[in-house]
Amino acid sequence: MKPLLTFLLCVSMTMAHAFTIPVDSAQMFVDSLEATFNYQHGEIKFENEIGTLNVPAGFRYLDAKQTEYVIHDLWGNPGGSGTLGMILPDEIPITDGRSWAFIISYEEMGHVKDDDADDIDYDEMLGQLQEETVEENKEREKEGYEPITIVGWAAKPYYDADKKVLHWAKEIKFGTAEANTLNYNVRILGRKGVLVLNAVASMDELPDVEKNISPVLSSFSYSDGNKYSDFNPDLDEVAAWTIGGLVAGKVLAKVGILALLLKNIKLIGLAIVGAFAAARKWLKRKVEPPTVRDIGGTDAPPPVV
Repeated sequence: MKPLLTFLLCVSMTMAHAFTIPVDSAQMFVDSLEATFNYQHGEIKFENEIGTLNVPAGFRYLDAKQTEYVIHDLWGNPGGSGTLGMILPDEIPITDGRSWAFIISYEEMGHVKDDDADDIDYDEMLGQLQEETVEENKEREKEGYEPITIVGWAAKPYYDADKKVLHWAKEIKFGTAEANTLNYNVRILGRKGVLVLNAVASMDELPDVEKNISPVLSSFSYSDGNKYSDFNPDLDEVAAWTIGGLVAGKVLAKVGILALLLKNIKLIGLAIVGAFAAARKWLKRKVEPPTVRDIGGTDAPPPVV
């Protein structure tokens, strides 16, 4: 990304000379971007009707469409679709480099049995995950994304058998980035699948994430008929994966970005791109002939000359 930012910086300097862009234009761009988000509080009923989220005190919610924009366009992850939204701290703007969030999704994989929870060697699993990542990086790089390195457990996997909740966290290095990324994973088991919460943050934000795990967990409740205890062996399918499979993450491979998310906000680059786009639009209007729409007609293209 550094060569790209260098290029964009050069472009911005040229534009600043040509169009006299104010020094604080970057901050203006960030402020205007933040103002576009529609944050919500209180009770959120998900469209798939699996349950209800009561946004915990000190947090706010962004819907699925806005979350996709954040994941893909602000953080630079592939994809971004398939979420139920995100919750993030009230006091930190999503465009702030200190921001972090819980990405919410649901995977209807079947009823997850928890019989193996006490028998898993998580140190051995970590070694396997690190080896597999080396191969997966080949595909990531083909698609133009940075390779990743799983540094280790930031929080060793723990399963709460009473609440049917699984926790674990990975410390991840993206490419040659100086700061490592935290992926704190939570899975709330239900009748036919699991609610997925992935906290995306930097490693130095781990204490903030950990102290908010309890209120975040208590904020979600499955609707009647979707609870873990509602499982009916005569009607419901059993998932091919157990607790160990959830931690390994293979079951979420088709979701892609939800398994490993990078918080990679490059606001300077965004401001430059925003300024460049505005300047390009201005230039385009100067050199292109008007369309019929420009002069108050329909959306039909201009006649060929």
